[in-house]
Amino acid sequence: MSKSIIELKNVNIYQSQTLILSDVNISIEKGEFVYLVGKTGTGKSSLLKTLYGDLELTSGEGWVAGHDLKTLTWKTVPFLRRNLGVVFQDFQLMTDRNVNDNLIFVLKATGWKDEKLINDKIADVLEKVNLTSKGFKMPFELSGGEQQRIDIARALLNSPKLILADEPTGNLDPETSDEIMQLLFHICRDFDTSIIMATHDYMVINKFPARTIKTENGKVWDNATIPMI
Repeated sequence: MSKSIIELKNVNIYQSQTLILSDVNISIEKGEFVYLVGKTGTGKSSLLKTLYGDLELTSGEGWVAGHDLKTLTWKTVPFLRRNLGVVFQDFQLMTDRNVNDNLIFVLKATGWKDEKLINDKIADVLEKVNLTSKGFKMPFELSGGEQQRIDIARALLNSPKLILADEPTGNLDPETSDEIMQLLFHICRDFDTSIIMATHDYMVINKFPARTIKTENGKVWDNATIPMI
């Protein structure tokens, strides 16, 4: 088993029978922040779907958070996903319930039962995203930046080893984007959580430089040190 949080070796990624990415070799360490860039249609989403078990790995070898992607079944995918947090561009909060109830829903769906532990966990993640006073607010009462912070809090509920963030600053103004980026880097650094962030926003990458992986021409290019701009 790989010691990296993500290890892909000689992987080919398919959508149905179509080869999307070939000969993918990536190693990402615990606590590392990595950008995933590339034009629409170059395989970013397919790569992310492979990492969280939505696309079957049929060629090559792959491990994510200690799980062998090659042996995943519909029964074992939920165990992989409990080690992952996913942050979306459009927040995907349930609009008919308040912040606390959004978070309770996720915890109960992933097997939490003890009310005190649930309440303690919610208080913990809201503190991490600096929104301790917003638990009883409805999503429409929150700003875009606050909704994104709640989305990040939700991703932290099961203390994930890895967060996959899909365009988390895509719908935010520059100032709010900066706040979200500072929060993500804080989570990465202080909680030793690996983060892969898909983005089109090169201004964000310039301002918060990190290792950058790029999908292009059916391949994955890894700069490891120098932003590819």
